[in-house]
Amino acid sequence: MENVFDAKDAQNYIDRIHKLVEDTHGLWGKMTVDQMLAHCSVTYEMVYEPEKHKKPGAIAKFILKTFLKPKIVGEKAYPRDSPTAPQFLITGRKNFEEEKTRLIGFIQKTQQLGAAAFDGKESFSFGKLNAQEWNNMFAKHLNHHLAQFGV
Repeated sequence: MENVFDAKDAQNYIDRIHKLVEDTHGLWGKMTVDQMLAHCSVTYEMVYEPEKHKKPGAIAKFILKTFLKPKIVGEKAYPRDSPTAPQFLITGRKNFEEEKTRLIGFIQKTQQLGAAAFDGKESFSFGKLNAQEWNNMFAKHLNHHLAQFGV
């Protein structure tokens, strides 16, 4: 798995994003390319702009930590057409260039902060994660959706 904290791997994600154009169509799923870019940014918004999202309550957090956390932060790739959590659903069209720029900015910021900044950092939904778990979550999500759009 790629390391989102490594400059070369982060640049690889950015290069893949730059291959997308406004009319790139997904190989599966229902999202448009602009919605996919906005969708991928949600993971980063929960770190850098948490005020945009409602934190899960105690019961929801218990369920997320117990049942979903291993699938989200583990090594195994997401299957096609995996269910999407409600806060990750993007409705309506977005500005492609703005979403592309935002996602690239989040990738760059994460890489520049480095693994040490994330080791033991509290996740919005899963409690404290180590740097490898953060990496897996970011990398798997990006790989899944960039592959969905053929890049």
